[in-house]
Amino acid sequence: MDLSKLHAQLPHTLQGTDFPTLGTRYQGKVRDVYAKGDRLVLVATDRLSAFDRILTTLPFKGEILNRLANFWFEKTKDVVPNHVLEVPDPSVTVARACEPIRVEMVVRGYLTGSLWRDYLKGQHGVYGVPIPDGMKKDQAFPSPILTPATKAEVGEHDEPISAEGLVARGLTSRRDWERMSEAALALFQAGQAWAKSRGLLLVDTKYEFGKVGDTLYVIDEIHTPDSSRYWVAGEYAGRFGQGSDQRMLDKENLRQWLIKERGFMGEGESPTIPDDVRVDLASKYVAAYETITGAPLALEVGPVASRIERNLKAAGLL
Repeated sequence: MDLSKLHAQLPHTLQGTDFPTLGTRYQGKVRDVYAKGDRLVLVATDRLSAFDRILTTLPFKGEILNRLANFWFEKTKDVVPNHVLEVPDPSVTVARACEPIRVEMVVRGYLTGSLWRDYLKGQHGVYGVPIPDGMKKDQAFPSPILTPATKAEVGEHDEPISAEGLVARGLTSRRDWERMSEAALALFQAGQAWAKSRGLLLVDTKYEFGKVGDTLYVIDEIHTPDSSRYWVAGEYAGRFGQGSDQRMLDKENLRQWLIKERGFMGEGESPTIPDDVRVDLASKYVAAYETITGAPLALEVGPVASRIERNLKAAGLL
């Protein structure tokens, strides 16, 4: 990836949008969502969050996430129905409005990340999922496990919780939990198989679901570097054997930088993210996209909001 193009895009990153005629606006960590009737317009901005805090922007991030999510939605549409109706711009998805289930379905194939940190502190029992003693960092589970979390508002922390806790608190019904579990594990299996064919390991990810009537749909995004962890498959065994960190193509690069370089894990004042760190992470997102899809990513330097506005007008949405 030509890093000069990523540097050139830094002044043009999309922090937010304002398209009132699209509908009622809700701002998530990454997406600006406009609701009108049975339709949502989801604009993937370039905002970057970590530890549930919006910290900065990345060049081309929204476009990369939206393109990759829709690659995966198309690839897995026969596994689980999704909410996509059309994609009028590289950063925009028009979707059916679903009643969201306020649960993040986190599927993990390896003991790493926040679960490893909880494991070291003996706090992993909160999920109600047995994890054997004596496991090592980055070790694969015998089969993927589900470690759900509540879906928090922007600025709040997602809360780890067990399936029993979700049902007891009325966040989902037992039947919907079972349906979401089956869907999440099936999507993860499909994602791991494709990633492996592309020389990557899909390590863990999160899914969100919603309903229209009684029909369950996967919503938001799937298998992006924001919502998922990817490792380079060919280096896994050697690095694991040496106890070395894995080579990552995802947002965990930033989390580790924040922990090691700034001592930040979501509490206190948010640190400033240097431009070289932003560009480096953006280059990893580009690499993830191109490795997963097998296609080059043609990116054009320039204002994102004006391009989106042009394309929404051309689609008759503005």
